[in-house]
Amino acid sequence: MSKGKFALGALLGAIVGLIAGILTAPKSGKETRADIKAKAEEVKSDITKKAEYAASEASEIASDVKSRAQDLAKDTKAGAGDLKNRTERAVEGAKKGFFGKK
Repeated sequence: MSKGKFALGALLGAIVGLIAGILTAPKSGKETRADIKAKAEEVKSDITKKAEYAASEASEIASDVKSRAQDLAKDTKAGAGDLKNRTERAVEGAKKGFFGKK
């Protein structure tokens, strides 16, 4: 089981347990509704913060990956250019060697 699925299951279990605890607590309906509303706002705030953090992290990772890809592309182009030059010199040398021996 992946860590993400486990964490999601644990979070959902905690929420269900919390709601069950609130609903079975010996309080009036008005107090219970106020508790549920307060807890819902707290959970919403927590989820919003975590979503913003995740978006920020994803943005940083995407930027890093893009930068690395650009660096790799530059290195690949430089290597390809070097290989092309070496190949052309080798072909010219082979031509000179082949035609020079006739």
